[in-house]
Amino acid sequence: MDSVELPKRIFTLGEEPLPIKSIAYHTNDSKLFSAVKNALHDDEYEELKESRLGVFLKFKEMDFGWASWLVHYMLCFQLNIKKKYELWSLVGADPVRFSLIEFEQLIGLNCEYIEHLENPRCEVTNEMVSFWERIGVSVDAGPSSEQIIRALKRCQECLARLVMDLEKFENYPWGRVAFKVLMDSLRAKNFTKSYTVDGFIQVLQVWIYHALPELGANYENLLPNRPSPPLLSFKGGKRRKCFKDAISKHVISQNSTTYM
Repeated sequence: MDSVELPKRIFTLGEEPLPIKSIAYHTNDSKLFSAVKNALHDDEYEELKESRLGVFLKFKEMDFGWASWLVHYMLCFQLNIKKKYELWSLVGADPVRFSLIEFEQLIGLNCEYIEHLENPRCEVTNEMVSFWERIGVSVDAGPSSEQIIRALKRCQECLARLVMDLEKFENYPWGRVAFKVLMDSLRAKNFTKSYTVDGFIQVLQVWIYHALPELGANYENLLPNRPSPPLLSFKGGKRRKCFKDAISKHVISQNSTTYM
């Protein structure tokens, strides 16, 4: 069988830029997580952990080791593709894909299609307006992390109920939102300089461990009993290793993109 002609790399092989410093990101807000936990009773916090969005609390409690260099090199091994919401990296002779499919498999959040994703249409009731005004949040702009933290400290009892319709909140495709924020941010980055990524970039590190299972098993604290979702299956590692060589020498197995 003839080999398929692949798109060109974004960087020439062997000339990938060295990481200037660790990739900065905004998804490890210790103050926010602490404020949420302190505002809730133990049973309420455990209920939140078991909700669909509880995966972020569980991930935070793992004290995951962020390997910025590993993610940087995988990003620099990208192919120059036309699809806006896919990322393909060339490992050896094999391309490895990161798309909404892989993101959903790893993180376990609802990633279903919804119209008006960025500006969801919902009825703003007087009750909603009163609630947001009470905690000091703009109804139009929505809350920032700092506003949520201040609100949690100021009125703990009333904030056990953080949203008006819990069922709609649970079922909203937050996974699709998170994926879009991450990919839009990555597309705008210059990997030859220091850069900050919006969104849940740690999922890329876990994606690498699953896509390159030998690297994941040998380097990065694979947890027993196959935790679910797969995002929770590695502890990560902050040590700087020869990640570039390790990725380049990795051989992709046929099952390397199977997470479940």
